[in-house]
Amino acid sequence: MRFELTEERQMLQDGLRRMLADTVDLKEIIHDETPWSERTWNALAEMGVIGALFTEDQGGFGGAGYDIMVAFEETGRAGAPEPLMESLIAGRLIAELGNVGQKAHIEEVIAGGTQLAFAHSEPGARFDLARVATTARQDGDDWVLTGRKTVVVNGGAADFLVVSARTAGYTGDEDGLSLFLVPRDAVKLRDYPLTGGGSAAEIVMEDLRLPGESLLGEAGHAFPDIELAIARGIAAQCAEALGLMERIRDLTADYLQSRTQFGQPLIKFQALAFRMADLLIEIEQVRSAVINLAGHLDADRTTREIHVSAAKELTSRVAKQVVEESIQMHGGIGITQEYDLGHFVQRLTMVHHRFGDALFHRARFAGLRAA
Repeated sequence: MRFELTEERQMLQDGLRRMLADTVDLKEIIHDETPWSERTWNALAEMGVIGALFTEDQGGFGGAGYDIMVAFEETGRAGAPEPLMESLIAGRLIAELGNVGQKAHIEEVIAGGTQLAFAHSEPGARFDLARVATTARQDGDDWVLTGRKTVVVNGGAADFLVVSARTAGYTGDEDGLSLFLVPRDAVKLRDYPLTGGGSAAEIVMEDLRLPGESLLGEAGHAFPDIELAIARGIAAQCAEALGLMERIRDLTADYLQSRTQFGQPLIKFQALAFRMADLLIEIEQVRSAVINLAGHLDADRTTREIHVSAAKELTSRVAKQVVEESIQMHGGIGITQEYDLGHFVQRLTMVHHRFGDALFHRARFAGLRAA
């Protein structure tokens, strides 16, 4: 069986790789105080990469699992910290659930002029998507939100937040969750940088009053939409991790071939050659898992989520191995800011934790298979 990109996706991959090589400056990312580059973001928008995350009906020209895979594998390979993930997760929720006025924002999102963030995770929730304590109650025609959100990636730069809140039920119930489109200026937030680039925010809402049209979709029935959005996010993150791993692999192989000891390159030492071979095999397994997940994003819920957890468990586990092995084979230079490897291993380390670590998804996979 052959797994090859279509001609259009191959053109997107080739063009995106060249563009990112010209625009992403790792030294600027490491030393600059800004979380990401406006220049790179504008280039992504102009090239149509953001549009590739949306279907034609939503104003884009892709939106399938393999489109997501291509876009995020290349941004991972370049080490780009631009908030493409947030446009995918929050943008698709707006495009699929929003009313006419809310959907009007998508055109500007695809053009790169409007930033988004998904405010769902809460203190103490770990990776449980249903563990939402933030409440939303109706007061006349308005909604009143109260609660906290944590690690809201791109929250400080976003123009709009897609916020989850409980309109019925108890914390931990899947039923009773709703989504709201909230202007960033309406909430209190504290912004901070993330390891490896980008930023996140802690958000507090105290009797935040929103107009009735802020509701996305039907009240109390948002959990399946949240789960699907996170499934797309995990597919994107696994693809990004694959690109990061391949860049780390290349940097490590180049180092072992150029660094000499006892008059010969390090790669000539059998122990190091075997360790590199093990990494190559594990990275190829991640590629297979990413391809498999990309092809199952439109499957039924149980099938999709089994592949989501399987791919995330493998990707998180291999990410940890790639980070540890690459640093060990490089030695001290591998953790210096002056060397590119440090940035890539920082971003890859973050992959292990966002949307659930290997242990969480191993247990979730077992539960889904047993159900």
